[in-house]
Amino acid sequence: MKVLVATEKPFSKVAVDGIQKIVEGAGYTFAKLEKYASPAELLAAVADADALIVRSDKVTKEVVDAAKNLKIVVRAGAGYDNLDLAACSERGIVAMNTPGQNSNAVAELALCMMVYISRNQFTPGTGSELKGKTLGIQAYGNVGRLVAALAKGFGMKIMAFDPFVPAEKMEAEGVEVAKDLNELYSKSNFVSLHIPATEQTKGSIGAALLKEMPKGGCLVNTARKEVINEAELMQVLGEREDLKYITDVAPANYAELKEKFGNRVFATPKKMGAETAEANINAGLAAANQIVDFFTTGNKRFQVNK
Repeated sequence: MKVLVATEKPFSKVAVDGIQKIVEGAGYTFAKLEKYASPAELLAAVADADALIVRSDKVTKEVVDAAKNLKIVVRAGAGYDNLDLAACSERGIVAMNTPGQNSNAVAELALCMMVYISRNQFTPGTGSELKGKTLGIQAYGNVGRLVAALAKGFGMKIMAFDPFVPAEKMEAEGVEVAKDLNELYSKSNFVSLHIPATEQTKGSIGAALLKEMPKGGCLVNTARKEVINEAELMQVLGEREDLKYITDVAPANYAELKEKFGNRVFATPKKMGAETAEANINAGLAAANQIVDFFTTGNKRFQVNK
């Protein structure tokens, strides 16, 4: 079996060495393609791979079709919208992610963003504190729970909405449960997004919800840019001079947003959520272990396609 690590933006050396050790320790062949300059390089590299590990690299139908021996692809990270799940399913290829491996990194970034935007992006002027503010968490999964735990340390009140998590579980962790998104947005000084980009969620965060936020409210997005209705975000920021938006994924209209709204908006220069040494290593090693487990026992626990 040949396991290929294909990363336009490579893992750290420690992570790569760890992945190689796991793969070769199981008796498989290890190969890597790093910093490739064109899709053609990826197509050539996957031709004889039985397993593929990627980060944010796009595994399109073209890639899947070129990988004649491919049996499993693992996205080292939580989000998997870079994988063509339909193409994988059509070929009988198992697609997985590695949930939870970068959760702490993303959670810490979300709180840092709240501090940064509250202190006027560290420019002169009077800012505000997080203590006593209400934080609304949209999606109470791995990241959402960690955000809640960290925010409690700042003295914030926590509210959450997640139709897939039992209310009693959230309440047991000291979280007030919102009955719907309107209540979450209307009662939260900050709303932190942790939803995936699906057909149901793309463009779902727009004027109707943002207008519900109290005076001085701030939307924090460490999830996916696709969940934001960018035209409506522009509209609401224009109508509500008190609202703020901070994101780990720059919107397509970021230059215009920044020009119009200045320190009320901020986007990281590139996606930073998982950019810690710990997350990099954890996700890579988890991907390798899941592949070995799949080949040896058939375990499909983290499969995301059908």
